[in-house]
Amino acid sequence: MGPILVPVLLLGVGRLAEKRVTTQMESTLELPVAGAEHAPNLVRYLASFNIEVLPPPEDLDAAIRAQDHDVALRIPEGFAEQWRRSEPAEVELVFDSTRRDTSIPLERVRRALRAYSATAGKLRLLARGIDTELDEAVLVTQRDLATPEARSGQTLALMLPYLLILSAFLGGAPIVIDATAGERERQSIEPLLATPASREAIMSGKILASTLFGLLSLLLLVVALKLAFAYGGGKLGGELDLLAALGVLVVLTPMVLLGTCLLTLISASAKSVKEAQSYMSVLMLLPLLPTIVLVVHPIKDQLWQFAVPFLAQNQLIIRLVRGETVLMLEWATYLGSALALCALLWALAARLYHQERLAISA
Repeated sequence: MGPILVPVLLLGVGRLAEKRVTTQMESTLELPVAGAEHAPNLVRYLASFNIEVLPPPEDLDAAIRAQDHDVALRIPEGFAEQWRRSEPAEVELVFDSTRRDTSIPLERVRRALRAYSATAGKLRLLARGIDTELDEAVLVTQRDLATPEARSGQTLALMLPYLLILSAFLGGAPIVIDATAGERERQSIEPLLATPASREAIMSGKILASTLFGLLSLLLLVVALKLAFAYGGGKLGGELDLLAALGVLVVLTPMVLLGTCLLTLISASAKSVKEAQSYMSVLMLLPLLPTIVLVVHPIKDQLWQFAVPFLAQNQLIIRLVRGETVLMLEWATYLGSALALCALLWALAARLYHQERLAISA
């Protein structure tokens, strides 16, 4: 399902986001204005920004809370008097910042008000014979160092790593759970353990088969994402080049092995497939933790992060999608710590395979 679900989900989200921005930026914005009669020039100026002024509802605050309107404008009675005295004339924007749909309409109104204020201020200076550039003591120029790849990957910086890590982490889950907990439940693991092969070899074979299946699923997922970026780049916000796709495969290969080893450990301690599958809901939350942390508390890249499971994969995928370079020391830290953790989980699972209760069904 991963190679089908993830690209469809990303394309759907990208299309919805693109449609939302286009609709809200280009459509006529209906703005309730209380006290419009106090600033007729301002009201007419708003029309040049494709903003249609509407009569205010009886309770402006209640209308905003009820989401009848995203933003409203209140012009006090003293506006005209302040304007005639060349004082800053006060207006009030009414909105609810917790509503996600508010940001674009609010910024459109703010931009119109800033433009009107700047125009009126320069006209006041000209009327007094003052150079309009005197109020600009510092001229600020900007140089944005963000690469096109970084801009294109910005919209996917949160969702894409989680979906990729989750798909890799649980890619081999169906096979690895059935190969241990399923065989235990069907009572077919006892004759297998009675063969001359060592229990470590039997377990490693199961892990290898599950890992290969997970890697195949991961490969199909990355190819599907490559095609989704190629044919739907406008909706996804960029493209996934071949080098970045290969880098994503390298990053997620240890995650497939890590998930397989962990699920082998869980399955060896579970008495049935149902019990082993009950842990899946908890495991699905693990890749989500770095996403939540980075949203609440963004942190700069440091070397120790590449030794932390899930956080390391998250940071590396973001770098690759943004087209940034990953240092050899960072690669070594990540791969070394990931393989060491896999070895630890393998050793713990091997200990369970040596316990006689593994051959006893529920």
